[in-house]
Amino acid sequence: MKSFARKYSVNLFRPKSAYMKGEVLAMLFILVLWGVAAFGFQLWLRLSAGPSGKSWLESFTFFNLPFHYWFTAQMLPLWFIIICALFNVFIDRLTGKDSRRREDYHD
Repeated sequence: MKSFARKYSVNLFRPKSAYMKGEVLAMLFILVLWGVAAFGFQLWLRLSAGPSGKSWLESFTFFNLPFHYWFTAQMLPLWFIIICALFNVFIDRLTGKDSRRREDYHD
């Protein structure tokens, strides 16, 4: 039982195989993209605020809504879908590459 647990242990901070390293890289990339999308725009609004405390971006409207509200309410869910699609494409390519490598190894 101990050899089974040791053989299949997974540590995200020390991936061993190339496939696991690719998975961890994909997860980190997706988390960075999500963090930039979720917090970057809000930080940009805060940093671009003038002496009145309002950003120049808050004066624009898009579809009769304030631009910052529209971006947060509409673009972040859309960005989430785009990030999920990118993650799936990357993992599919990684899995295909790994399965081809395994087939070549067994032949």
